[in-house]
Amino acid sequence: MSSRARLTEDEIAAAMAGLPEWTRDGDTITRTADARDFPAAIRVVVAVAEEAETMDHHPDIDIRWRTLRFALSTHSAGGLTALDFTLAARIDTALRAESA
Repeated sequence: MSSRARLTEDEIAAAMAGLPEWTRDGDTITRTADARDFPAAIRVVVAVAEEAETMDHHPDIDIRWRTLRFALSTHSAGGLTALDFTLAARIDTALRAESA
């Protein structure tokens, strides 16, 4: 799942079903999560940055002490694409790795 083609509403609904921690706000999906401390939050951001760079698809990230907020949308497509959902799943993996 790595296409930059805009997804249909049905495709978005199906993809959202697999990402229960994420919410949709129009053409953006978001997730807020708390790390155990500030260094853990930064490690998550570094892991996400490496994935994003590999994918050439970069999220908006807001860091507030140990609280992280991620927002994904494919601006060049004018909405949500498979890239957003692939990166969301990788963000979930990075968050799980830091909570283990």
